[in-house]
Amino acid sequence: MSDKQSLGTMISGVTQDLSTLLRGEIELAKAELRDSARNAGKGGGLLAGAAVFGFVSLLFLFATLAWTLNIWLPTWAAWLIVTVLLLIITAVLALVGKKQLDSIKAPVALQEDIEKTKATLQRKPGSPLPSAMPAPSTSGSAAAPAAPAAPTPPKAGAA
Repeated sequence: MSDKQSLGTMISGVTQDLSTLLRGEIELAKAELRDSARNAGKGGGLLAGAAVFGFVSLLFLFATLAWTLNIWLPTWAAWLIVTVLLLIITAVLALVGKKQLDSIKAPVALQEDIEKTKATLQRKPGSPLPSAMPAPSTSGSAAAPAAPAAPTPPKAGAA
C-alpha cells in the first residue's frame, strides 16, 4: 500500500512540476514578447521620424533646384519645371505601384480550401460529402495559376 502512495505522490509531484514549468514558459514568452513589442515600437517611431525628416529634406532639395534654375530662367519657369518634374515622378511611381498591386493574386490552394469548406458546411446532414469541387473559373492569362488545382480530383476520386 505504501508503494502505491509513493507512486501517487510521485505522479502528483510530476504533474505539479509540469504545471510549474508550463507557467514559467508562458511567463517567459510574455516577457520576451513584451520586450520585442517595446523595441518594435521604438524602431517604428524612429523610422517615422526619419520619414518626416526625409520628406522635409526633399522639399528643400526641390526648392534649391528651383532657385538654381532661377539663375538662368524667370522664377515662374523654374518653379514650373520643378513642378512638372515632380508630377512625372509621381505618375511613374503610381503606375509602377498599380502594376505591382494588380499582379497580386489570391493563393489558389486557399481558394480551393475555402470552397471545400463552404460546400461541406452547406451540405445537409446525412448527405454524402462532395466528391469533387469545381475548379475555380479562370479567364485569359490567369490560366497558369490554375495548374495546382489538377491534383485535387485524383484525391477526391480515391476517397
